[in-house]
Amino acid sequence: MVTDNKMPPVLVRSEYDKMVAGEWYRYRSGPELAELTTSTQRTCRQITALYDDDQAAAHALFVGMLASVGDGADFRPPLYLDYGSRLRVGANTFINADFLALGGGEITIGANVLVGPSARFYTPSHAVDVVERRAGYERVSPIVIEDDVWLGGNVVVCPGVTIGAGSIIGAGSVVTRDVPPGVIAVGNPARVVRAIGPDDRVGLDML
Repeated sequence: MVTDNKMPPVLVRSEYDKMVAGEWYRYRSGPELAELTTSTQRTCRQITALYDDDQAAAHALFVGMLASVGDGADFRPPLYLDYGSRLRVGANTFINADFLALGGGEITIGANVLVGPSARFYTPSHAVDVVERRAGYERVSPIVIEDDVWLGGNVVVCPGVTIGAGSIIGAGSVVTRDVPPGVIAVGNPARVVRAIGPDDRVGLDML
């Protein structure tokens, strides 16, 4: 009888793999994390430098940096991203200046979305326990902005939030939980103040 004493291979998962799986990972560890963020931030600076003189070249860099970009999507620099490959932008969406997308959680922005200036999208959550926090543990949660949403200036969207289609978030609001479709929400934390209905149409499509 032959006994095989070989141990099965140990699969070592990178900090990046843990991050994209939504697991706890150490954001200060793993060279691939530093390389990806450094590369993305460099591209953001290149986009800003190019924009005034060559918007087509700046837009090409923007498209190449992101996971996907729909037709007609546009932006104004500066942009501040950690991982461009974790951001998807739908068709005809506009991202205004000073946009920040922090962390490696997947961010999906739908079609015909208006993102106001100085919007902040935060996907990471640090460990609550101080010892674990000192060790650099965090995990990320996705953010979803559905079609036809309008985010006012200086809106903060927190980890794990979905904002439903057609909703409006008032300027300066902090969105800590999901917002249903077709409503107006304002405040810190953002709360629904009313639904959007037929009476809100003022006939502009008839002009």
